[in-house]
This record gives sequence, C-alpha cells and structure tokens, in this order.
Amino acid sequence: MLAGAVALWLAPGGTTLLAWAALVLVALAIDVALAGSPRRLSVQRTTLPSVRLGEPLDAAFVLANHGRRRVRGIVRDAWQPSAGATPARQPVNLAAGQRRRLVTTLRPTRRGDRLADHVTVRSLGPLGLAARQTSLRTPGHVRVLPPFTSRKHLPGKLARLRELDGRTALRVRGQGTEFDSLRDYVIGDDVRSIDWRATARRQQVVVRTWRPERDRRVLLVLDTSRTSAARVGDEPRLDAAMDAALLLGALASRAGDRVEMLAMDRRVRARVEGASRNDLLPRLVDAMAPLEADLVEADWPAVVSQIRSRLSRRALVVLLTSLEAAAVEEGLMPVVHRLSSHHQVVVASVADPQVAAMAGRRGDAYAVYGAAAAERAGLDRAAVVAELLRSGVDVVEAPPADLPPKLADRYLALKAAGRL
Repeated sequence: MLAGAVALWLAPGGTTLLAWAALVLVALAIDVALAGSPRRLSVQRTTLPSVRLGEPLDAAFVLANHGRRRVRGIVRDAWQPSAGATPARQPVNLAAGQRRRLVTTLRPTRRGDRLADHVTVRSLGPLGLAARQTSLRTPGHVRVLPPFTSRKHLPGKLARLRELDGRTALRVRGQGTEFDSLRDYVIGDDVRSIDWRATARRQQVVVRTWRPERDRRVLLVLDTSRTSAARVGDEPRLDAAMDAALLLGALASRAGDRVEMLAMDRRVRARVEGASRNDLLPRLVDAMAPLEADLVEADWPAVVSQIRSRLSRRALVVLLTSLEAAAVEEGLMPVVHRLSSHHQVVVASVADPQVAAMAGRRGDAYAVYGAAAAERAGLDRAAVVAELLRSGVDVVEAPPADLPPKLADRYLALKAAGRL
C-alpha cells in the first residue's frame, strides 16, 4: 500500500488511487484464498500431572493438519496469565496430513487450578499479506500445589522426634505417656517412676522409662475466612498457614499419630481424614491447592461443632487463624473453652513483620501515627493471647518463614511433656 504512493506521485488522481486500492484488495483476497484453513486442524492435549508452585512443567499438545493445504503461521496456547506460559506464540508449518508436537512451558505464579480454554491458530497466506485465524476449543487443566517450602526443616525435626521416640531414653513421667522399658535408678530420676515390684525382684531400685504415645489424633483446622486473605509479605496469610500445617502433618504422621485436616469459614471448604502415613501429604496438598480465602467472617461455633463431631477422644487441635483482636474476641473466644476442656488446643498465627517495623519508625508525623497504630494493634493482640492462655490454649505466633518450625517445636514439646 505504501508503494502506491509512488504511483500517485507519478500519476496523481483518483483513478490511480482506486486502481491501486483494487490491486491491494485482489492481492489480499488471493492470499486469503491460498492460505491453509486453520479450521481443518485438530488439537489433542496430553494429561498434565500436578506441579508445585514455582516449579516448571511442560504442557504439550499435538497439532494435526487434516486439510489439503499447508498451514504456515503462528500458534498461541491460551493459558491463564497466572499459569506463566512461555513462549506466548510459536511458529508452525504443517503440510497436509502432518502432525507436530508443540510444547508450552508453564511456571505458575499462583496456587490452585490453572486452566487453558483454547488454542488459537493464525494461518498466513503465501504472500504474507493476510491471514485466516480461528480458535480451537481445547480445555486444559493443571493443579498447582502449595510449594511446601518448610520441608527443609523436616529432617531436623525428625531427628528430635527419634530422640523422643525411645532411641534416646526419656526420663519423664506424665499423663499421656506410654511405658517403654525398665532400667536402674540413677540420681536425679523422678521417684514416682520407680517400679516397686521390679525393684523387689531385682533387689535394686528400678525405674520405668516412658515414651510419647503413638496413635494420637491431630486435627489441623485452616481458617479460610477474610482474615486469611490479608497478604503478609508476598503471599496471603492462608498460604503461610498451609506451609505450617504441611510440616506439622508430615512430622505428626512420622510420629505415628493420625492426622486430619479441616478447612472452613462459614462452611467446610476441604476435608482430609482417614489418610495413611504414605498417603497423607499427597492428600493434604491436593486438598489445599484450590483453597482461597473468602471475604466472610468465620463461624467459630460451627467450626467447634464440626471439630467435636469428629473427635470423641482427646486430641491435639491446631487452629491456624489470625490473632486479629476483633475477630478473636467476637468469634473464637466465646467458644474456645468448649474445645480446650476436652482437647489440647494450639492457636497458630502468622505475624506481619511490617507491623513490628512500623512500630519503630519516627521519621515524620505520618510515621509516628503509624507507629502508634502498630503499638495499639500489638497491645490488643497481646491481650487476646493472654486471654487464650488463661483458657488453656497454647499460642504460637511468628512471621511466615518462622511459623512452621516453631509450630513443629511446640508439637514436639507437648509430646515430650506427655500432654497429647
């Protein structure tokens, strides 16, 4: 079309303009007519496995040309932007009857189910002036699992668990411990652990050693209400709570305990129960993957009712929720005694490091007001923690990276003290 400017310069006038426009339209029509039909293509996707957040995955599909003309052009695999599909477009050159396998690399940036709706094909004519385009509906699906970044702490926690499990003798006595073995008394042993019958038989003082109980029940409760939607650092509070739940679940299952999971706000969002030791982690990450926090208040009386309906014996109940003063005082606090009177309850909460940093700023008036607000929030949170402790509830609060190991340490401490 730009070349037509030369013709207009040599022979100016409307006739030249119309003639050149007609020539261009004829060239376009010929190019479109000679282009291979993209509607004669078919797409077949391969089934994709699950992938952890941040890890790459190759999503392949087979493009087949059932037409009589070559299809030369561009293909775009239309995944959601959060699927991180690269390259965005790929060249294609398919002769009649030919098939080709194309690969799109996915690097998801969000947890959950990432979807693809169609594959778009643009078939260029032999002159490269025009193209025919169509979208072939080819649904695709990949489940993006939580990254479980805290698994790096698992070997160290398992080493401590083995010490508690009898490889290193325990000299503790308390409710909820199992008898392990007999050994000679040494200075410093608890006299309540003396086995008087064995002492009489051996003619020397003998004490019992104890180990943490196995086959206890651990229920992980994920709060998916509005407080879990708040972002702490680069991720929602819910994601950090999931990471802590996965580490504790893996540790407790290795300890021989039965681990279950319940995700709930005003209704049950996900549930895992009856999982074996080898099947627990896959089922946990699969159930957690599609969870998103809902902008509603948690119905704590309903949550407590769900817990009590599932647990008939004493168990460890871990509530992964926020310590936001208003939400706890109005929702959890009035009903938490119904749990703590029958179960060992631990409230685990993600702390926001930015709030602590804000409390120390004094640069200008705006920073001072921010520091005052942060201090006020800290005092309210401390009051809530004190009230929970008076109700017999253990509280673990830490930044996202520190919460999983701290929660695991609290579990090991409770197990060592025989409080499970």
